[in-house]
Amino acid sequence: MSIEYDLEKTAIILIGFQNDYFASDGLLEGALEDTAGRERMLAHTEALLEAVKATPALIISTPIVFTSDYRELLEPTGILEVIKDVGAFREGEKGSETIPELQKYGERILEVPGKRGLNAFSNTDLEAKLKERDIVDVVIAGVVTSICIDSTGRAAHERGYRVSILGDCTAGRSAFEQDFYLEKIFPLYARVVDSEGLRGAG
Repeated sequence: MSIEYDLEKTAIILIGFQNDYFASDGLLEGALEDTAGRERMLAHTEALLEAVKATPALIISTPIVFTSDYRELLEPTGILEVIKDVGAFREGEKGSETIPELQKYGERILEVPGKRGLNAFSNTDLEAKLKERDIVDVVIAGVVTSICIDSTGRAAHERGYRVSILGDCTAGRSAFEQDFYLEKIFPLYARVVDSEGLRGAG
């Protein structure tokens, strides 16, 4: 799908690019079973960032970070219960830190803190940052496809943004899950695209 993006009004939202998902000793590294797919999506994401770093596109990272005792999680279920049980994404620990591949871009990537659940808009200033720039297009990259990517994409759609999910810059827990969401779920509210078109816009 060929799409024209006005990069002055485009935000690239990066979700879950943290050591607990991507580092070899990450506490949730095994949650992404399709290791080859994860490595491909990371390479595509790096290529995208290189292409757009000198453009006016807004690049935002929304890391998920919890206090050491997870006191903000009263009765966690599902993935949040797993995160608490294994001790992932704790404030001040290596696992919660942004991966080196993104850290090298420094302040070019705006970090929006506060994410403590599945939706990057919840408990954060993400929407305020988008409104400050009169953003029209929200483009999403990261992990995990069926959880935070889907939740954030739906939330962006409900807020009136034109949503694009980068198929080659997202990863699911398995190749089957990734393909299912790209083909059956995301098209219900978003455009599923590859990063190549956005790289060309830069």
